[in-house]
Amino acid sequence: QVQLVESGGGLVQPGGSLRLSCAASGSISRVNTMGWFRQAPGKQRELVGTVTSRGTTNYPESVKGRFTISRDNAENTVYLQMDSLQPEDTAAYYCNADIVRRGAILPSPYWGQGTQVTVSS
Repeated sequence: QVQLVESGGGLVQPGGSLRLSCAASGSISRVNTMGWFRQAPGKQRELVGTVTSRGTTNYPESVKGRFTISRDNAENTVYLQMDSLQPEDTAAYYCNADIVRRGAILPSPYWGQGTQVTVSS
């Protein structure tokens, strides 16, 4: 069994910051790419950022320069530092990771339960 548990969401004013965390636990052999996605009401889930096991990051233009993704390989944890938040960043944020379970050869995708981020004055 593998679980991704997120934390750190909440209500913040425009221009403010939040830091999300997501820890993977369970029967894990290796964690490959980890990332964050978000989904606003009535919209499709969209990529927020990814980080490989070597630390290479990727962001869409909508968050580049404002959001920073990082990870702690020893703790199987990924972080999302969000600065200069705007109301359009309001969404449920989901952690994602490609994980090779113990005894397996190929990775499988796993998702966290989601954490709500609301940007409002």
